[in-house]
Amino acid sequence: MAGETAAGLPPLLLGTYTPKIDAKGRMALPAKMRSQFGNGLVMARGQEHCVYLLPGMEFRRIAMQIQRTSMVNKAAREYLRVFLSGASDQTPDRQGRVLVPQILRDYADLGDDIVVIGVGTRAEIWNRRAWEEYLANTEQNYADIADDVLPEVEF
Repeated sequence: MAGETAAGLPPLLLGTYTPKIDAKGRMALPAKMRSQFGNGLVMARGQEHCVYLLPGMEFRRIAMQIQRTSMVNKAAREYLRVFLSGASDQTPDRQGRVLVPQILRDYADLGDDIVVIGVGTRAEIWNRRAWEEYLANTEQNYADIADDVLPEVEF
């Protein structure tokens, strides 16, 4: 299945890349990520004002998970509305470019100076300045939070 590894696991998106958004709102997907998105991906509003890039199967998995609780949980209903209303299916062109819709560029304050980061089963597009500020603020706590976030993992 496109967008999954041979072992049936979802793709593992890694790294930091600095593509540009052109005058038509298109961005070239980082070459190392292209095959992991298969024939398409979904862009959606992310947390901390970034744009999520999700392989189609991962997007469907997340949407279904949220939808299962959304009828009885007001916060889940609200999250699902915001998440899905800004989502956009994208198929890369022959050069590996995808259109970043204006609604998502506005949401994440994306000009042409952006950063794409791999975050495991998704990638994120950030305004470069916002990413650098977020990273600088978060790196200070990186070692401290490891025990809380990764209690069972040994390095």
